[in-house]
Amino acid sequence: KERKEEKLDPYQGKNRCFGYFKCPNCNKRWMSGNSWANTGQECKECRIMVYPYRQERLVGSDRDKIKGEHLEELCGKCKSLGFNCTELDKYCPRCKKRWTSGNSWLILDRNCAVSAWS
Repeated sequence: KERKEEKLDPYQGKNRCFGYFKCPNCNKRWMSGNSWANTGQECKECRIMVYPYRQERLVGSDRDKIKGEHLEELCGKCKSLGFNCTELDKYCPRCKKRWTSGNSWLILDRNCAVSAWS
């Protein structure tokens, strides 16, 4: 039998989204444009993993509007990936190649990219 992944937060999509967090220990609140399904962020004060209580899809140019520093050491997604999750849109999940600008990955490995993203 296939095991279903536990739903730890409201958003269950594959892309990053905007998340609202509240630490149950110290009641500190924060928002992040780097929130992911079933992935928490550590509270800066308590250092416990906190899952978002609310998430919203990022639409169109929302990604470009996100400001502020992304702290990899507090991000559950960065920890699981082994690199900064803000670079994930520059990463092919199939061949594990990363690229630096635009759609240069299409030139590097078109067959992989087409099958990975279709």
